[in-house]
Amino acid sequence: MTFAKSFASAAATVLAGAAFCLAAPGTAQAADPCQLGWSNVGPRSCVMNELRTAPVATLGNGVCIGILNVAGTAFDGPLAEYTPAPGASHAISLRISQGFSPLGNWAPTVLACDVTAVIDWRNLDSGATGSVTRFIPADKTSTYPVQDVVAYTGPGRVQLTVRTDKPNIAQSTEVFVP
Repeated sequence: MTFAKSFASAAATVLAGAAFCLAAPGTAQAADPCQLGWSNVGPRSCVMNELRTAPVATLGNGVCIGILNVAGTAFDGPLAEYTPAPGASHAISLRISQGFSPLGNWAPTVLACDVTAVIDWRNLDSGATGSVTRFIPADKTSTYPVQDVVAYTGPGRVQLTVRTDKPNIAQSTEVFVP
């Protein structure tokens, strides 16, 4: 067998195998639980709702003027052990960062101050309320945000209000927690 025939035969085998894999993906049953990689340890609806508030303008320590950026994900859970909230169900995981960089990651961040973020929440369906506070140092920018802030809201429509412990302009948003 010549090298050309051997190569052509191997290439045809690889292409046929790839086509078979694409044409016949693994079977899934309607009753199978959704598995989302390492973040999942049990059956779930697979619904995850993203949220983001407008920047919260605030004064920091002294005469520092800053902004907080808050984004997150509402999920049904339960989360696995290597996540910010192991075992959490029907909650919101938040990422909080400070300031902004006009030229991206290569430029310094401006409008960042040491502040304590206060996240007040109210479940509009169950009437439950709560609050989560977290100190956010000025170096927690969009490159290295604080990622382990979790609000245990329960399922339903939830209103979040983000503010600080200093004079600020609070921002609110609503999200559905599955």
